[in-house]
Amino acid sequence: MKFHVNRDVFSEAVSFVVKLLPQRNPQPILAGVLIEADADGTLALSAFDYEASARTTIDATVDEPGTILVHGRLLSDIASRLPNQPIQISTEDDGNISLTCGSASFALASMPVEEYPAIPEVTGESGLVPGDDFATAISQVAFAASRDDVTPVLTGVQLEVSGTGLSLVATDRYRVAVRDIPWDGSEQQATALVPARTLQEVGKTFSHGGNISIAFSGAGDREIIAFTAGNKTVTSLLIKGNFPPVRRLFPAQTEHYAVVSTADLAEAVRRVSLVLDRSAPLRFTFSTSQVTMDASGGDQARASESVDAHLGGGDEVTLGLNPQYLLEALGAVKSEFVRVTFTSSDNANKLSPILITSQTSVDQAGQDSFKYLLQPNLLLR
Repeated sequence: MKFHVNRDVFSEAVSFVVKLLPQRNPQPILAGVLIEADADGTLALSAFDYEASARTTIDATVDEPGTILVHGRLLSDIASRLPNQPIQISTEDDGNISLTCGSASFALASMPVEEYPAIPEVTGESGLVPGDDFATAISQVAFAASRDDVTPVLTGVQLEVSGTGLSLVATDRYRVAVRDIPWDGSEQQATALVPARTLQEVGKTFSHGGNISIAFSGAGDREIIAFTAGNKTVTSLLIKGNFPPVRRLFPAQTEHYAVVSTADLAEAVRRVSLVLDRSAPLRFTFSTSQVTMDASGGDQARASESVDAHLGGGDEVTLGLNPQYLLEALGAVKSEFVRVTFTSSDNANKLSPILITSQTSVDQAGQDSFKYLLQPNLLLR
């Protein structure tokens, strides 16, 4: 095999396919990047670890078609540091792979292509979502997924297709995040539980790629989902198990709420929570014209700060919240103001959760469908 390729294009392609590979893989063969050079001038690069795959195609001058497998992260590191000149890659008689770029040259070990697993193909139902909307929705929801592998179903983001909408839902038991975006495709109902880490990489990669095609395929233990935009495709094995029915946790909204500047509230929370012991809740008092935060920690450290707020529909409210969970919600709101709604509950012995949504101004609700439900401190450690 022998081909010539633009340095920047090749470096970007290699970087893309290795992003989803784990830092440490128990099977060395899965650390490789498969490079297939076709006589028509197409170069395909793929990576796969049985859980997720990435594939992209680029243009190249192919002198001798062929297929090679080379260590992915090493190739990515080399490609990113090469001079801005064309790259030539070829196979040598001794089985090594030769890479030259300007005056730089490398000899890389070839990995056995025949031992590499087949890259999954997706042929199922598909639909389109706007790339920027999808990336924003992922950033608003994925952080709420659990990072504890003890309960795998909570480490994923549930994608739910219904009619002309696609919903993204995530929870770690203490909070729930939901966002809806338009869906252009099959109107049949479908669900897919995608690992949050994979979905976050998809959001970063395809955020400016126009429309994204999402396809569902497979059955049984090998159900997969594929995301395609332009010349790039990412597939992911779905998490097996039943995602909890968290939508029913959203209580009926009330007219008892507070509207606060998102940036002002976030900065105040960061400052006041500096004195808190780890995992301790922050005390919030929502009154007619302000919200006051109070914290006390070790060594008799104390902090207090107030931020202007508009309280509507009810009396003063005092509750404790996990400051980090609140900060992550404020970062996801993506609006100048945030609305904190105090929900009602039939259980008198349990604090009702708060509902966080976007707010364009003090009087006008936001235009998106983002909803974040956070349980007050009685259920937090």
